Amino acid sequence: MQIYYDFFEVNNTLLPQKGRILISEPFLMDNYFKRSIVLITEYSGEGTVGFVLNKPVNMKVHEIISDFPVIDANVSLGGPVQTNTLHYVHTLGDIIPNSIKVVDNVYWGGEFEVVKKLVESGNLSNDNIRFFLGYSGWQSNQLEDELHENAWVVADISPEDIMRPMNKFYWNKTLNKMGKKFQMWANFPENPQMN
Repeated sequence: MQIYYDFFEVNNTLLPQKGRILISEPFLMDNYFKRSIVLITEYSGEGTVGFVLNKPVNMKVHEIISDFPVIDANVSLGGPVQTNTLHYVHTLGDIIPNSIKVVDNVYWGGEFEVVKKLVESGNLSNDNIRFFLGYSGWQSNQLEDELHENAWVVADISPEDIMRPMNKFYWNKTLNKMGKKFQMWANFPENPQMN
């Protein structure tokens, strides 16, 4: 008797929604999404917007935008769309007007001049904000097609983890907490041919 087990079948039990994350499968080779974790900040019938949480760049915001005050905040590659734009998620809610609530105590965007003033006055620190170059975007039904192709695992994430600095190892760490199958994913070599 032969037992068939699809090691890479995802069987998502959670649906994508604002405030959840997408975790890429081990063989997704896209430069932006390889071993990535994407925070969903907008999800509707018109499409999906999110930011890669675990692809930090070795730059500070004041090195990217010349008139921005110095802050030791994390900057990450948010995704492949409009990489010449700067985006941010933060914990200050209505203090930054026009912010969009993503999940409890995490907000997206808002008035940039207010962000600058808060940094200048010392009322905004790297614990309260994360910056992203570019964003991740999917047109209507595009993400659903990728989920059907087992490209992503949908999972929950705490607001505290969203704001925590992350590196490329966070993908492995997250999968290791999700059970035996995903522990196997986390330990799978990036290039199986090199193993």
